[in-house]
Amino acid sequence: MEDQTLRRAGAGHMALLAAFLLALVHQYLFYGKLPGVSYPIFVTLFYGFMLYFAKGRLRKQTWFSYIWIGAIFLLSLTYALFGNWFFFGLNLLVIPALILLHMTYMLSYRQPAWSSLGLIGAALEHLFPQTLRNWGTAVKLLRRGNHMPNERKQVLLRILIGLLISVPLLLIVISLLSSADGVFSKLLQGLPDFIYSVSLGDWIFRALWILLVGLSLFGFVWGFVASKSYLRTEPASEFDNMGQRLQAAEAGEEGIGLDDPVIITTVLAVINAVYMLFVSVQFSYLFGAWEGILPENSTYADYARSGFFELVLVTSINFGILLLSLLAVRKAGGGLKRVIQLLLYVLVLCSVVMLYSAYSRLTLYEEAYGYTYIRFLVHAFMIFLGLLLVLAAVRITREQFPLLKSYIVLGLLSYVLMNYIGMDRIIAEQNIRRYAASGTLDESYLTRLSADAVPRLIEFSKQEHGVLDEALRSRLADRSQLQQSWPSFNLANYRERTALEAYFQ
Repeated sequence: MEDQTLRRAGAGHMALLAAFLLALVHQYLFYGKLPGVSYPIFVTLFYGFMLYFAKGRLRKQTWFSYIWIGAIFLLSLTYALFGNWFFFGLNLLVIPALILLHMTYMLSYRQPAWSSLGLIGAALEHLFPQTLRNWGTAVKLLRRGNHMPNERKQVLLRILIGLLISVPLLLIVISLLSSADGVFSKLLQGLPDFIYSVSLGDWIFRALWILLVGLSLFGFVWGFVASKSYLRTEPASEFDNMGQRLQAAEAGEEGIGLDDPVIITTVLAVINAVYMLFVSVQFSYLFGAWEGILPENSTYADYARSGFFELVLVTSINFGILLLSLLAVRKAGGGLKRVIQLLLYVLVLCSVVMLYSAYSRLTLYEEAYGYTYIRFLVHAFMIFLGLLLVLAAVRITREQFPLLKSYIVLGLLSYVLMNYIGMDRIIAEQNIRRYAASGTLDESYLTRLSADAVPRLIEFSKQEHGVLDEALRSRLADRSQLQQSWPSFNLANYRERTALEAYFQ
């Protein structure tokens, strides 16, 4: 028992030292710098740190765990590859959340399933009580490290005295050597500039940064190594009961809410009657709008704006109704079950028609007013919602289809795809096509796109006799004034600068 305690204390000292070294790297990479190539570098070091010291807690991995870690590294690489400001900010929240959940899945004593709500609870438990509890462990390890034999204390004391004596001698020797050798003197002249370039206040902030990050890293990893069980014995909360009922419904044991088959059949029949009437009226405009057949006293802009958000909202509501209705399918039997399934297919079909109507309205609106970030993201959301509806439709008759797991996988892969699809470049290309068709160009918006779109903008400006040259020249001036260290290196920004310099030479 004593040997085990000593081994754990030794491992604790090593983990604490590694945590502070990693914190030192963290402040060097990120203090006062924008994330760039530094982000994937630190994520790699962090995973190495965690898996080395907590490898004893590592559980057997699943196929989704490898997809998960692949998505994390692909998302971290976006800071080195792309310049889109939207995902730049959003990933600052998404990537840490994904890492926390992944670490909890791999190392938590609870061993939660990756598709259960219990994973979120375990992650929050580890982030706060487990991590903060081990800040005190770090202090205890530091105190224990000071309990050394008197002989070692005497040696350290002598070393300290020798260093104090060396300082004045070192100053005298350096002064003499500088007078004797001009090259050596010139080399030393740069040292004061380096020393005074960082203020005392800056050093204090850096020290606090290292201290807090180091304690957090140690607390995080040691919370897995030496976990304290916080599982409750009292009755579960309503949130936990909801999670259990959802899992039971997924397994076909029990539904939640208004899942009575008769109630669901009545609701679906009434709603579908209204939707079928709406869709029958909508069809005359849905396909006719492209040929100039619009509602009376309505322009293309009016048609495109009217009802778009309402249609998306109704489709989202339908999606919720569909998920709740799926819980009733298992409880129904015989003819009632087939009626519910039929009504659900009608609901899915009407929802797809509404979604396509909203999609076509937004496309018309973009052709009239141009393409922007928000409109592009709404397009992507509608496609994503359509895929969710398709997966739910598969579940209607195939009751063993893992719907929740499919949604998690689809959501993760879709988010990674959105990061890599090149949103700025697509928006620039679509606005350029709109200019070719209508002669209308929003120069101000185009030139505010991120560095990802600049190569295409240069090509377009060259074709149109320098229509964007003034704005592009201003971007080059701004980029030339921006001095960044290597941790902030970004491939898109580098390509932007080199392309602009080559264009204006």
